[in-house]
Amino acid sequence: MEDIRKIAEEKMIKSVESLSSSLMRLRTGRAHTSLLHHISVDYYGNKSPLSQVANVGVEDPRTLSVTVWDKSMVESVEKAIMESNLGLTPNSAGTLIRIPIPPMTEERRKDLIKVLKSEAEGAKVAVRNLRRDALAKYKELVKAKEMSEDDERKAGDQIQKLTDKYIASMDNVVKDKESEIMEI
Repeated sequence: MEDIRKIAEEKMIKSVESLSSSLMRLRTGRAHTSLLHHISVDYYGNKSPLSQVANVGVEDPRTLSVTVWDKSMVESVEKAIMESNLGLTPNSAGTLIRIPIPPMTEERRKDLIKVLKSEAEGAKVAVRNLRRDALAKYKELVKAKEMSEDDERKAGDQIQKLTDKYIASMDNVVKDKESEIMEI
Protein backbone atom coordinates (compact mmCIF):
# COMPACT_ATOMS: atom_id res chain seq x y z
CA MET A 1 0.00 0.00 0.00
CA GLU A 2 2.79 2.40 0.95
CA ASP A 3 4.77 1.44 -2.16
CA ILE A 4 1.87 2.40 -4.43
CA ARG A 5 1.66 5.82 -2.73
CA LYS A 6 5.43 6.40 -2.97
CA ILE A 7 5.53 5.45 -6.65
CA ALA A 8 2.56 7.70 -7.41
CA GLU A 9 4.17 10.59 -5.50
CA GLU A 10 7.50 10.18 -7.31
CA LYS A 11 5.73 10.26 -10.66
CA MET A 12 3.70 13.32 -9.61
CA ILE A 13 6.92 15.11 -8.64
CA LYS A 14 8.35 14.26 -12.07
CA SER A 15 5.21 15.67 -13.71
CA VAL A 16 5.69 18.99 -11.88
CA GLU A 17 9.38 19.05 -12.84
CA SER A 18 8.50 18.26 -16.45
CA LEU A 19 6.00 21.13 -16.53
CA SER A 20 8.58 23.51 -15.06
CA SER A 21 11.21 22.53 -17.61
CA SER A 22 8.79 22.79 -20.54
CA LEU A 23 7.72 26.26 -19.37
CA MET A 24 11.36 27.39 -19.33
CA ARG A 25 11.25 27.34 -23.15
CA LEU A 26 8.46 29.90 -23.26
CA ARG A 27 9.92 33.26 -24.15
CA THR A 28 9.15 35.99 -21.65
CA GLY A 29 10.77 39.03 -23.23
CA ARG A 30 13.88 38.68 -21.07
CA ALA A 31 17.01 36.91 -22.19
CA HIS A 32 17.82 33.67 -20.39
CA THR A 33 19.89 30.76 -21.60
CA SER A 34 17.14 28.18 -21.07
CA LEU A 35 15.43 29.55 -24.19
CA LEU A 36 18.02 27.69 -26.25
CA HIS A 37 18.39 24.47 -24.18
CA HIS A 38 16.18 22.37 -26.44
CA ILE A 39 17.91 23.38 -29.70
CA SER A 40 19.87 20.69 -31.53
CA VAL A 41 22.53 21.53 -34.10
CA ASP A 42 23.61 19.44 -37.08
CA TYR A 43 27.21 18.73 -36.05
CA TYR A 44 28.93 16.95 -38.96
CA GLY A 45 25.88 14.80 -39.65
CA ASN A 46 24.87 14.21 -36.01
CA LYS A 47 22.25 16.13 -34.05
CA SER A 48 23.95 17.56 -30.97
CA PRO A 49 22.62 19.86 -28.25
CA LEU A 50 23.65 23.48 -28.71
CA SER A 51 25.49 23.35 -25.38
CA GLN A 52 27.91 20.78 -26.85
CA VAL A 53 29.03 23.01 -29.72
CA ALA A 54 28.92 26.47 -28.13
CA ASN A 55 28.74 28.52 -24.94
CA VAL A 56 25.41 30.25 -24.37
CA GLY A 57 25.32 33.37 -22.23
CA VAL A 58 23.31 36.45 -21.41
CA GLU A 59 24.91 39.65 -22.66
CA ASP A 60 22.24 42.00 -21.30
CA PRO A 61 18.55 41.67 -20.38
CA ARG A 62 17.52 41.70 -24.04
CA THR A 63 20.44 39.88 -25.73
CA LEU A 64 21.73 36.31 -25.69
CA SER A 65 25.22 35.49 -26.91
CA VAL A 66 26.32 32.19 -28.37
CA THR A 67 30.06 31.63 -28.74
CA VAL A 68 30.62 28.78 -31.20
CA TRP A 69 33.79 26.78 -30.61
CA ASP A 70 34.27 25.69 -34.24
CA LYS A 71 34.06 28.58 -36.74
CA SER A 72 32.70 26.24 -39.43
CA MET A 73 29.67 25.54 -37.21
CA VAL A 74 28.44 29.16 -37.04
CA GLU A 75 26.10 28.72 -40.01
CA SER A 76 24.62 25.47 -38.62
CA VAL A 77 24.02 27.09 -35.23
CA GLU A 78 22.33 30.12 -36.83
CA LYS A 79 20.14 27.83 -38.92
CA ALA A 80 19.13 25.77 -35.88
CA ILE A 81 18.17 28.93 -33.96
CA MET A 82 16.14 30.25 -36.91
CA GLU A 83 14.31 26.91 -37.26
CA SER A 84 13.51 26.67 -33.53
CA ASN A 85 10.19 28.58 -33.90
CA LEU A 86 11.16 30.97 -31.12
CA GLY A 87 10.88 34.01 -33.37
CA LEU A 88 14.54 34.90 -32.84
CA THR A 89 16.91 36.29 -35.47
CA PRO A 90 20.61 35.65 -34.78
CA ASN A 91 23.36 38.07 -35.89
CA SER A 92 26.85 36.65 -36.24
CA ALA A 93 30.24 38.30 -35.98
CA GLY A 94 32.97 35.70 -36.35
CA THR A 95 32.36 32.93 -33.82
CA LEU A 96 30.04 35.10 -31.68
CA ILE A 97 26.34 35.05 -32.43
CA ARG A 98 24.18 37.70 -30.78
CA ILE A 99 20.47 37.03 -30.47
CA PRO A 100 18.37 40.10 -29.65
CA ILE A 101 15.17 39.27 -27.79
CA PRO A 102 12.44 41.44 -29.30
CA PRO A 103 9.87 42.96 -26.96
CA MET A 104 6.65 41.00 -26.99
CA THR A 105 3.38 42.42 -28.21
CA GLU A 106 0.20 42.15 -26.14
CA GLU A 107 -1.18 39.64 -28.66
CA ARG A 108 1.93 37.47 -28.39
CA ARG A 109 1.72 37.55 -24.60
CA LYS A 110 -1.89 36.34 -24.72
CA ASP A 111 -0.92 33.57 -27.14
CA LEU A 112 1.87 32.47 -24.81
CA ILE A 113 -0.54 32.38 -21.88
CA LYS A 114 -2.82 30.08 -23.90
CA VAL A 115 0.15 27.80 -24.59
CA LEU A 116 1.11 28.00 -20.91
CA LYS A 117 -2.36 26.98 -19.76
CA SER A 118 -2.60 24.10 -22.23
CA GLU A 119 0.81 22.78 -21.08
CA ALA A 120 -0.38 23.06 -17.48
CA GLU A 121 -3.62 21.26 -18.22
CA GLY A 122 -1.71 18.41 -19.87
CA ALA A 123 0.49 18.08 -16.77
CA LYS A 124 -2.57 18.14 -14.49
CA VAL A 125 -4.19 15.39 -16.54
CA ALA A 126 -1.02 13.32 -16.11
CA VAL A 127 -1.22 13.74 -12.32
CA ARG A 128 -4.91 12.82 -12.31
CA ASN A 129 -4.10 9.72 -14.37
CA LEU A 130 -1.51 8.75 -11.77
CA ARG A 131 -4.19 9.13 -9.08
CA ARG A 132 -6.58 6.95 -11.10
CA ASP A 133 -3.91 4.27 -11.58
CA ALA A 134 -3.06 4.21 -7.85
CA LEU A 135 -6.74 3.93 -6.91
CA ALA A 136 -7.15 1.07 -9.39
CA LYS A 137 -4.21 -0.75 -7.79
CA TYR A 138 -5.84 -0.32 -4.37
CA LYS A 139 -9.08 -1.78 -5.74
CA GLU A 140 -7.12 -4.78 -7.05
CA LEU A 141 -5.66 -5.30 -3.57
CA VAL A 142 -9.16 -5.21 -2.07
CA LYS A 143 -10.41 -7.76 -4.62
CA ALA A 144 -7.45 -9.99 -3.83
CA LYS A 145 -8.35 -9.63 -0.12
CA GLU A 146 -4.89 -8.16 0.63
CA MET A 147 -6.41 -4.89 1.84
CA SER A 148 -9.59 -3.93 3.66
CA GLU A 149 -12.09 -1.47 2.22
CA ASP A 150 -11.40 0.93 5.11
CA ASP A 151 -7.68 0.87 4.30
CA GLU A 152 -8.54 1.44 0.64
CA ARG A 153 -10.58 4.50 1.57
CA LYS A 154 -7.74 5.88 3.74
CA ALA A 155 -5.19 5.21 1.01
CA GLY A 156 -7.49 6.85 -1.54
CA ASP A 157 -7.72 9.93 0.68
CA GLN A 158 -3.91 10.06 0.89
CA ILE A 159 -3.62 9.82 -2.90
CA GLN A 160 -6.22 12.58 -3.28
CA LYS A 161 -4.23 14.81 -0.90
CA LEU A 162 -1.07 14.18 -2.92
CA THR A 163 -2.95 14.96 -6.13
CA ASP A 164 -4.29 18.21 -4.68
CA LYS A 165 -0.81 19.14 -3.41
CA TYR A 166 0.91 18.65 -6.77
CA ILE A 167 -1.85 20.28 -8.79
CA ALA A 168 -1.59 23.31 -6.46
CA SER A 169 2.16 23.25 -7.02
CA MET A 170 1.57 23.31 -10.78
CA ASP A 171 -0.88 26.19 -10.38
CA ASN A 172 1.83 28.16 -8.55
CA VAL A 173 4.37 27.45 -11.29
CA VAL A 174 1.85 28.57 -13.92
CA LYS A 175 0.91 31.70 -11.95
CA ASP A 176 4.57 32.71 -11.61
CA LYS A 177 5.24 32.13 -15.31
CA GLU A 178 2.07 34.01 -16.30
CA SER A 179 3.11 37.05 -14.26
CA GLU A 180 6.57 36.82 -15.83
CA ILE A 181 5.04 36.78 -19.32
CA MET A 182 2.70 39.69 -18.66
CA GLU A 183 5.50 41.77 -17.10
CA ILE A 184 6.47 44.60 -19.45
